[in-house]
Amino acid sequence: MHPLTFPSRQIGDFQVTAVSDGNMSASLELLSGIATEDAAFIQHRAGIAEPGNIHINGYLIRGRGRTILVDAGTGGLNNAGGQLKANLAALGISHNDVDTVLVTHCHPDHIGGLLDAEKQPVFQHAELLLHHREADYWRDDEKRKIASERGQRNFLLARQTLEAYARNVRFFSEGNITEGISAVSLPGHTPGHSGFRIDAEEKSLLIWGDIVHYPHIQTAQPAVSILFDADPALAEETRKKILAQAVREKLLIAGMHLGQAGFATVSRAGTGYRLSCSEDSVQL
Repeated sequence: MHPLTFPSRQIGDFQVTAVSDGNMSASLELLSGIATEDAAFIQHRAGIAEPGNIHINGYLIRGRGRTILVDAGTGGLNNAGGQLKANLAALGISHNDVDTVLVTHCHPDHIGGLLDAEKQPVFQHAELLLHHREADYWRDDEKRKIASERGQRNFLLARQTLEAYARNVRFFSEGNITEGISAVSLPGHTPGHSGFRIDAEEKSLLIWGDIVHYPHIQTAQPAVSILFDADPALAEETRKKILAQAVREKLLIAGMHLGQAGFATVSRAGTGYRLSCSEDSVQL
C-alpha cells in the first residue's frame, strides 16, 4: 500500500496543507485565446497525462489553535472530485474540528462539499467567510434569470449554501479577516473571487483560488481565459497583475487548480511565466 502524500508548508505559525479533492473531467475547448492543439502541446510538454482534466484542491490551515479549511471541493457533485472529506480524515481532521471555512468563490467545485445530501451544513461548528460581492452576485435575481442551465444550477447551490450557513456567515471586503490571515480581492472569475494571504518573516503565501484552471497554459499565456470566467477581461487583468506580483514579491503560491503538487513559485519565462512546484510534503 502506497503512503498518502499531502503537500504541506510551514508559513510562520501556520502549517498549510494541500488536500486533494480529485479531478474534474473537462476539456481544453473551454479555453479561449489559444488554439486547442497549442494548449494540448503545453499540457503534454508538462507531462500531464489527461490534458483536459482539472485537478481540485482544498487547503487546510492549522496553527494558533485554529483549524481552517479553504474551500471544500465538490462533495462529489457532477461525478467530479469528492475525495476531500476522506483525505481530511486521513490527516486526522473530522468535519467537527473545522472552526472556519474560507471561501474563494461559490462555484460548485469549491462549495459542493459544504452541504450533505440533505442540504445541511457538513461543517456544523464552522464560521463561513466570503467576500460580500460574492454573496451579492449569487443572490441577484436578475443575474440568475439570464444564466445558462448550468449557471442556474450554480445559483441554486450557492443560495442553498448561504441559507444553510446563514447563522454562521461573515462577509469581508479585503485585508485582515482573522489573526494572521488576510483576504485579497481577485475579481473577474467571479465578482467576489478572493485569495487568502499569510505573511511570515521568511516567506509569504498566497492561496490564489482560481487565478488559473490550467496552470501551465495560463501562466505561459496569461491572456488565455476559460468559459467559467464571469468577466474574462477582468479575470485576465487580475491574473497578469497577480503573476507579476508573485514574481516581484517572491510569493509562494497555492491554488485550487495547481495540481497535486499544491504549491509553486512563479518566475518570468519569455513573455509569460513559469511555475516551479514545491516538494515539501507530509506522508501518512
